[in-house]
Amino acid sequence: MALYMIGDVQGCDAALQRLLDTFDFSPSRDTLYLLGDLVNRGPDSAAVLRRLMGYGDAARCLLGNHDLNLLAVAQGVRKPHRKDTLGNVLDAPDRAGMLRWLRHQRMAILLERAGKPLLMVHAGVLPAWTAEQTATLAQEVEAVLQGGQAADFYHCMYGNAPALWSESLAGMDRLRVIVNALTRLRFCTPEGAMEFDTKEGAAGAPAGYLPWFDIPNRRTANATVAFGHWSTLGWLGRDDVLSMDTGCVWGGALSALRFNLQDAAQELIQVQCEAEQKPGR
Repeated sequence: MALYMIGDVQGCDAALQRLLDTFDFSPSRDTLYLLGDLVNRGPDSAAVLRRLMGYGDAARCLLGNHDLNLLAVAQGVRKPHRKDTLGNVLDAPDRAGMLRWLRHQRMAILLERAGKPLLMVHAGVLPAWTAEQTATLAQEVEAVLQGGQAADFYHCMYGNAPALWSESLAGMDRLRVIVNALTRLRFCTPEGAMEFDTKEGAAGAPAGYLPWFDIPNRRTANATVAFGHWSTLGWLGRDDVLSMDTGCVWGGALSALRFNLQDAAQELIQVQCEAEQKPGR
């Protein structure tokens, strides 16, 4: 059995098929971990969702900001952005099943790899959170998405405040901070104040901010954190950080990392997104 982490697919089903063909993926033998942003901006989000649904437990998926956006648009809480390409999900006869499946995906996945935590998120982790705490906080959001409060949550999900985490946060403010960290974070201050306007690579940090994974003494430094979301950062393969969004939908590559849980051995596998739609960011 082989394990694979895959970066942001964003509706690029043809590229996903080519990538899976490259390593001869079999859902009866292998397991995929997709790091969020399954849909949007690419040409065939519905095909991606149907494919992953069909793989059953062999595809374990995180929710990214574009996936949450689809759920909010489908609920009528948010209007589609002019660059969104969600129509073939929203207009599909099996729309309800796809959206129900999406709501039941994860916000974080925590494994143990060679005696060390392996934490998977879509975007980032605040410096005050441990890997275990991150997984527990993610479950708070998952419970709301899968329960009767989902519609209320979509109404309150958007916004940049509070910018700082506090254990005393409650209600929608608490959930918003968790969602913003897990699905939108790139830069923050050493104290953990988040910044969401800058989309450049690591060298483009605003004054007073750092990439979240370079904050001194962050509490996930003892873990390996795998994430997507940051296409301008690209592939980064450190002992403590695996950055997997290599910009497929923007004309880059779709990346998979073959790994196992017994040791640190891994292999990066990529296909170029040659035939996909390449809209501007």
